Amino acid sequence: MASIDKFNDHCWKDLVPEADLKLYASWRRETFVGPQPALLAIDLYDLVYRGGPHSPYELNDRYPGTCGIHAHRAIAPTLRLIAAARSAGVPIFFCTQDTRPQNRPPGAVSTRRQTARAADGYALYHAFVPAPSDVIIWKQRASAFAGTPLMSHLALLGVRSLIVCGESTSGCVRASVVDAYSGGLHVSIVEECTFDRAELTHKVNLFDLHHKYADVMHVEEVIAHLAATQTARAAE
Repeated sequence: MASIDKFNDHCWKDLVPEADLKLYASWRRETFVGPQPALLAIDLYDLVYRGGPHSPYELNDRYPGTCGIHAHRAIAPTLRLIAAARSAGVPIFFCTQDTRPQNRPPGAVSTRRQTARAADGYALYHAFVPAPSDVIIWKQRASAFAGTPLMSHLALLGVRSLIVCGESTSGCVRASVVDAYSGGLHVSIVEECTFDRAELTHKVNLFDLHHKYADVMHVEEVIAHLAATQTARAAE
């Protein structure tokens, strides 16, 4: 749990003016991981890692859709987060784009992007290997909840909150978080495990989501919570 005085101790500190922080002061609160959580890893697919750990501005012409260095920088903390969730017995959901033939009409897309993207880019990146107990959600829209069985799966498992990581902060992460909040779930977004193509959109959207719909937390805070949960469960 993070105290109110550390509410804005996040990556947007170098971007958001003090006047705007004061404007949003009414949303300040203690942040925490909610009860009975599941981990939702959004769109950790191959496409966003293509071209390697370089600037997306350098890679975009050859690898449209890559997040470059931002994606690669998040790999290590995301692996730590997934390992901590597994150790704590937290259900894990991965989601990615549905590319099955004859399964979506023209126009059923996540965003209004006009340039073509590689059709073979939506398998999970090789660093992330689902366990047999993990669930993969295939989606057609930005939100992991839109037209998918995700909410019914969460209800079946008794999940009451989500820990969210993945990409893009301004797109599929944002849409999924708003839908989760609207569905009555407490949402924690792991800052170091979330990314976008541009730092500006990443930071602005984290700031906005943090104030309105979710608790943005540092990976160390979330892992500490999961470790404490594991210890408490072992002591029962």
